[in-house]
Amino acid sequence: MQNRRDFLKNAGALALGGLALPHLSQAAELVGLSAPKPIGIQLFTLFRPMNEDPKGTLEKVAAVGYKEIESAFSTRGGYYGYKPKEFKALVEDLGMTWRAHHAGGAPFRRPSPPPGAAPAGASTPGPAAPAGAPAAGANAPAGTNQQRPMNMPPMLNLRDNYQQLVDEAAEAGLSYLVCASTPVATLDEINNSIEVFQKTGEAAKKAGIGFAYHNHATEFDPVESAGGKTPYELILSQTDKDLVKMELDLAWATKAGKDPVELFKQQQGRFPLWHVKDIRQDLKTITEVGTGVVDFKRIFAAADIAGMKYFFVEQDMAPQPIENITTSYQNLRKVVV
Repeated sequence: MQNRRDFLKNAGALALGGLALPHLSQAAELVGLSAPKPIGIQLFTLFRPMNEDPKGTLEKVAAVGYKEIESAFSTRGGYYGYKPKEFKALVEDLGMTWRAHHAGGAPFRRPSPPPGAAPAGASTPGPAAPAGAPAAGANAPAGTNQQRPMNMPPMLNLRDNYQQLVDEAAEAGLSYLVCASTPVATLDEINNSIEVFQKTGEAAKKAGIGFAYHNHATEFDPVESAGGKTPYELILSQTDKDLVKMELDLAWATKAGKDPVELFKQQQGRFPLWHVKDIRQDLKTITEVGTGVVDFKRIFAAADIAGMKYFFVEQDMAPQPIENITTSYQNLRKVVV
């Protein structure tokens, strides 16, 4: 299983339980109880089905009970082959709300080829897959060396296209534009990212939307050229807290040995978005919400301290997408009543 950041690096650059929920919600309102909190989903969880059949996949997502959508990269280009307003209409027609979109911060440098590999410019199976896309051959049967060329659409990133991405997010009526991942291995990369975040945050504020940064585990690793400081602490301390918010990925923070609640306390109100993701005891395997080690009940109890507004279930390229997101939804519903 590869996560989004792995793709960025390698690329170089229904459920029956959900059907009763409307009735339960109406009954709760009749007796004066508040409706359940809307549960969102990051569509990277359903990467392949969203690229194969966006509308049909969204219909299944809605049938499970999900109400909020965060979009990601699509091999169809644009927003799963749609323009911003078209995708917004599709989501809303299914009774959901499109809240946020993920975009890359800056292209990752292409990894150096191993000794004996073909030199740069040599014949390859096809163009490198951009951010969020599976590498060529990712769909090949196990045990084969089959490689499939992928004709990828142009990839926008915040370093080069922040204004266009902000404008499109505003056109779609989104609440947030989010940086999905960006190079932070050196102090220069961190500083460049901070500059991009500040510019994007300023543009987003002018457009009436928010901007946030989504972490992986590597942001919590000390960087030698930064004097041993971590990218995460530098981003937090050197960006305007009103312009650059954080989307905390609960599983990656847990993998890095960080307590999400303590992070919330250190930067109160700066975490309006969460990725509700679980990880197994090995701290390597991403799994369905409620089947790993993340203490969601304790974390959700600190939602006010975090300033949380929206949260999205994510299981990076889930192996059995609809089954997996159904399990996550049903388990999470027990926490966010």
